[in-house]
Amino acid sequence: MKTWVKQASAMILAFTLLLGLTTVPAAHASTPLFTIEGENAQLSSDLQVATSIYGTPKPGYSGSGFVWMQNSGTITFTVTVPATGMYSISTRYMQELSPDGRLQYLTINGVTKGSYMLPYTTTWSNFDFGIQKLNQGVNTIQVKAGWGFAYFDTFTVDYANLDPLHVQPILTDSQATPETQLLMNYLTGVYGNHILSGQQEIYGGGNNGNSELEFDWIHNLSGKYPAIRGFDFMNYNPLYGWEDGTTARVIDWVNNRGGIATASWHINVPKNFTAYQLGQSVDWLNATYKPTETNFNTANAVVPGTKEYQYLMLAIDDLAQQLKILQNNGVPVIFRPFHEAEGNGGVNGEGAWFWWAKAGATVYKQLWNLLYTKLTQTYGLHNIIWTYNSYTYSTSPAWYPGDDKVDLVGYDKYNTVYNRYDGLSGVPNEDAITSTFYQLVNLTAGKKMVAMTENDTIPSLQNLTEEKAGWLYFCPWYGEFIMSAANNFPATLKTLYQSSYVITLDELPNLKVTNPAQNSSITPTSATFDKKTANQADIAVTMTLNGNTLSGIKNGSASLVSGTDYTVSGTTVTIKKSYLAARAVGTTNLTFDFSAGTDPVLAISIVDTTQTANNSTITPTSATFDKKTANQADIAVTMTLNGNSLSGIKNGSASLLSGTDYTVSGTTVTIKKSYLAAQTVGTTSLTFNFSAGTAPVLAISIVDTTVALPGALTLTGTAGNAQASLSWTASAGATSYRVERATGSGSYTALATGLTGLTYTDTTAANGTTYNYRIVAVNTAGTTTSNVVSLKPTAPATGSFKIQMYSGNTDASSNTIAPRINIVNTGTTALNLTNVKLRYYYTIDANKVQAFWCDWSTVGSSNVTGTFVTMTTPKTGADTYFEVGFTSGAGSLAPGASAEIQIRIARTDWSNYTQTGDYSFSATGSSYVDWTKMTGYVNSTLQWGIEP
Repeated sequence: MKTWVKQASAMILAFTLLLGLTTVPAAHASTPLFTIEGENAQLSSDLQVATSIYGTPKPGYSGSGFVWMQNSGTITFTVTVPATGMYSISTRYMQELSPDGRLQYLTINGVTKGSYMLPYTTTWSNFDFGIQKLNQGVNTIQVKAGWGFAYFDTFTVDYANLDPLHVQPILTDSQATPETQLLMNYLTGVYGNHILSGQQEIYGGGNNGNSELEFDWIHNLSGKYPAIRGFDFMNYNPLYGWEDGTTARVIDWVNNRGGIATASWHINVPKNFTAYQLGQSVDWLNATYKPTETNFNTANAVVPGTKEYQYLMLAIDDLAQQLKILQNNGVPVIFRPFHEAEGNGGVNGEGAWFWWAKAGATVYKQLWNLLYTKLTQTYGLHNIIWTYNSYTYSTSPAWYPGDDKVDLVGYDKYNTVYNRYDGLSGVPNEDAITSTFYQLVNLTAGKKMVAMTENDTIPSLQNLTEEKAGWLYFCPWYGEFIMSAANNFPATLKTLYQSSYVITLDELPNLKVTNPAQNSSITPTSATFDKKTANQADIAVTMTLNGNTLSGIKNGSASLVSGTDYTVSGTTVTIKKSYLAARAVGTTNLTFDFSAGTDPVLAISIVDTTQTANNSTITPTSATFDKKTANQADIAVTMTLNGNSLSGIKNGSASLLSGTDYTVSGTTVTIKKSYLAAQTVGTTSLTFNFSAGTAPVLAISIVDTTVALPGALTLTGTAGNAQASLSWTASAGATSYRVERATGSGSYTALATGLTGLTYTDTTAANGTTYNYRIVAVNTAGTTTSNVVSLKPTAPATGSFKIQMYSGNTDASSNTIAPRINIVNTGTTALNLTNVKLRYYYTIDANKVQAFWCDWSTVGSSNVTGTFVTMTTPKTGADTYFEVGFTSGAGSLAPGASAEIQIRIARTDWSNYTQTGDYSFSATGSSYVDWTKMTGYVNSTLQWGIEP
């Protein structure tokens, strides 16, 4: 009965939306629920009530004055609310010290709810602390100085003005398949009234090939299966691509099991893209999605004609083939490409976790637009609900691709260990993060649904309903993220899955539109056409109509002309060679539009085997243009026509204007300096299109020697096992960096060029050898060289155990250092942990009191000890180490056994550390790896790692 009621209510809501019958919540009174003058709150002794600052009056305050907070202090007040729910908290303030803002903390009922940056203002202004959960009855609210130095006039608490969460089921793709539209209708009906359960499957043959492990675990616990299954198309790629059955599992989940499919796209690039040849097979170990591990230039990926663009086209083609199979089987997919782009924040890609965000928000949106256009128009894919992964940084709106290309906004919640504001530690974070939810709703002014597209802990049923957090669905990551009690309490999970608020697989309605047998089909679905004149031939296609009729054929949005471009005779369609000969080399996708059902696609590979001797050529194929006014000059190009004629010249998709941008005299083309001066610094690729044959490219390096030399930069480094890690300060005006290592003769040779980041690891260094390194900053005006750093790689000590680690907090600047440590007994006898010490090395940056917490450990947090030690002789990246020890209660580790320890280190005033360059810090990675930059000892004897 519960199942029927939930399905019926969701479908009624969908119809209500379509008919425009919406409800409006009752408006609250214009008078706020509660307002208090700052001077009437409970003030700590280091605060004072003032009417002026340093003798200068600050008129406009209410009451008898305002609270002057300097570099410390707390303001505390209580408010009584009639019911548990969401309320807005705001203050009237002034902050005229720092244009960059001043950090303060908000605490509710003893639990810190986060840090807030008060903007600069020289007049009394309002600041919103967001919507917060308050309990029925009395609540204690406190504002605490972080960086302080602000004036507080009043504080207001009122009912939260929550968005009604009414979203129209309008997809951005007006040609969406019927199944996709029906799914969108259902999702918008559910939104704000229920939450759909979801689960990400493991990929790449994990779980020993058992992709059902997490799903069976959930079913054994709750008797239910999730409604949504998460997939990943990462293994269909141009490098090491292999068929892991993902597409088949999507079809089975939707068509046979009646579920909903969502998918991400962890598309990799070669680590050494410079050496990579298009179409080359690359082992997965030599591929990556991390921007720090590749020299792939993301900005070039949106520039037609570049190698990066051509690689992206190969990747999109692999993806489109799989999505086309889904479309042909009537399967819609909630697709989440280029996810988690903003990473740790910043508009220029400084916080990027993935290569697709490395070039910043503007290029990212161009990538999104390119993918959207290619899949919907070039490949005719209309079975996609487009999902954009957002964050809630101040820079997040700059990354949003736009309402016209986004159907759904997603957020990836990982806050069980860090970034939590529920006042707990060492247990799952069941907070509904409602403030985050409504910030994302406001990103699109409520026009798009918001989902929890990845997560660790699923919010509790109580928090979801009390806080009115209307997440469309949740989708935990696989493995320990769902099955470990450290991330999800089994009892909470069971209650959630069995509640009437959560929709499970058995509670989904039938989301199929038609029987696939009613679709028309074509044979073949792929073919090859050779543009060489002697080899040109029509292509015949046989249709199985299934009661339908052919309405037309399209290439993207352009319709082919019946009788000219193709002919129809009975059930045979003939694509004419005259039409195909005019197509460019590559893949041409022709969509057969039938009167009903899905529209199959004929993918035609266009080749040209015409002998090279018939191709036209140009000389030179590369040149340099200086934008400095005194150095500007036309570029002359000589053509060898081989019987062809020049049709035109293009820069990407833009055509150059003959007579203005270039001139032709006989076989000489002159590219005008007026055109080149308008191009940006970098490489401009001009494609010469001839009447036949290939189209040669002139690559012009655009420089500008009017630019000043790069500024000074400072190099630091640390030596590891057979490697040297280098980092350097940014050089003002530098466009790239070059890493150089001294040779035996005292001269230097380049190890890497064209770097845009500020770190590099030399993995060719041998242990026991001292190497001298320097960094060269480069721009169009010249170079600037750094200081020289000498490093000697050393093999790690290996004894009775090893240390694995990753940094739980990878922010360059943070108030918390958070190593996650795993010690593994590699010996043949039991390891008594009371004899073991582990050291994490870092720079303290400021001589302030520090504290540590063990959030969780397999040996028990209370059995973990910690000591801060100042090093007698500071080293590069380290003047302090934190030493982990164990009490007798920790016991022993059997051979092969391991123990995890999750540590947090912070100053008692919560000021920031600079983690960049710290010896033991790992800026990348989210899983345990052997880490030689932490050291381990048994009875003071080094057993593991390399001391700095």
